Amino acid sequence: MTVIAQPRLGIHDPHDCTDANDELTILHAVYDTLVRRVGQDFAPLLARDWQVSEDARTWTFRLVEGATFHDGTPCDAEAVRQNLCRMAREDKGYTLGAPAVWRQYLGGAEYELPDALTLKVTLAAPMADLLDVLEQGFIASPRAFAALDAGDLTAQVGTGPYRIERIAADRITAVRVERHFDGLPANPRLTWLLETDAATRQAMLADGRVQVANALGFAASDALGPMRHVFLSPVAIIYLLNAAKGPLSDARTRRALSLAVDREALIDTVLAGAARPLRGFVSPNHFGAGTGEGARCDRDTARALLAEAGHAGGLTLEVDCPTRLPDEAERLTAALADQLAEVGISLNVHIHPDREAYAHMVRRKEIRDLCVFDSSPMSTYRVLHEKIDSRIAGSWWQGYRNEGVEALIDRGRVTADRAERAEIWREAFAMLQDDPAWLTLYNPLKVIGIAGDHPDFAMPADGVIDVRALPRLKEDDA
Repeated sequence: MTVIAQPRLGIHDPHDCTDANDELTILHAVYDTLVRRVGQDFAPLLARDWQVSEDARTWTFRLVEGATFHDGTPCDAEAVRQNLCRMAREDKGYTLGAPAVWRQYLGGAEYELPDALTLKVTLAAPMADLLDVLEQGFIASPRAFAALDAGDLTAQVGTGPYRIERIAADRITAVRVERHFDGLPANPRLTWLLETDAATRQAMLADGRVQVANALGFAASDALGPMRHVFLSPVAIIYLLNAAKGPLSDARTRRALSLAVDREALIDTVLAGAARPLRGFVSPNHFGAGTGEGARCDRDTARALLAEAGHAGGLTLEVDCPTRLPDEAERLTAALADQLAEVGISLNVHIHPDREAYAHMVRRKEIRDLCVFDSSPMSTYRVLHEKIDSRIAGSWWQGYRNEGVEALIDRGRVTADRAERAEIWREAFAMLQDDPAWLTLYNPLKVIGIAGDHPDFAMPADGVIDVRALPRLKEDDA
């Protein structure tokens, strides 16, 4: 038995959108998707190959032969079609504060089935980055839909290499499917174990009670030696800025705010070094991420921009701050206030203990001048579309408008060639460095512990434990 200790435990409807890595590791074990993410690219899974039209609107997928659901029914083109239609429902794709995430991409799609293993999808609007959605499009047995719709979350029936055996409040156990079209993972049985305390998770790994421990303390985990594996989380820790009204509707003030921050010092103060500065709107792990000198501390230029914007005598900004997600939000805001005071900006902070209510407030665009938030989708296009494009005015958009960025979004969404599209997103990255929509701060460094010595182990770019790729782990490995 391989036991994975993690701070949260849950499994929900596979067609509800989530970016929670503790849940995604379970979903990716039980379910297959048409494609899987490999670094910044995609590889076949249920789809053995695919083609996309020049306008990026029509996609044709040829499925692998012999894939079956855990209930014994075949996974064919009709089953995949039913899953994509279910994902596009108004009541599916819910994530914290934002309903119907998948519907905006799959809604109105038309489907053709030339044969039992071929699915042709014609989207209502072009989306060259559709694979970003399908990488989280978990394909469930249509026979399980009725139970899932009735709220029976034990009805988790996929084609993945592991089949759910037991779901309890403190653990979820799965057993390996002995014949899987993509090959067998190394560990025959898995248990995801709930343990909320990081120190206890580390102790359990050290003494052999668990073989994997997720979300360990950055400094304390040094004691694990070769069992400690550090990786960059693609989650962006940011402040959303109210660009619709108030002082941050002025691009000069937004840029001054970015230039006033010493991100390295902020990371040392708040996280004891457990992060990397974020220079743009997506992480270095993202497809089409750029580089450049954006988001560097230059307080002289920040002061000049503030004076030009009419704030030479100082500026007070109203800040909304949750108590978790990110969990360091209050400490971060206090440290940020100390830094911004260097250029004459003071912060008036409003604390929000109810995180879900906070998310709904942000979605309703009721933030004051700025608010602590994060950005987690691994899709560069989704971030641009859902959070930055003023024409969409998505759930997390806060009034920002940049016609140059929007022109690049329009080009990118119809550019099927992946290399060309990456260059378009790099142009958008640079443009958003010069005219930031958000105050971008850092990507956290996270730690996973794995029993034994596995120097070649590397976490995936999305920061989700891939149990299919884990080495063989036994109780005595520690």
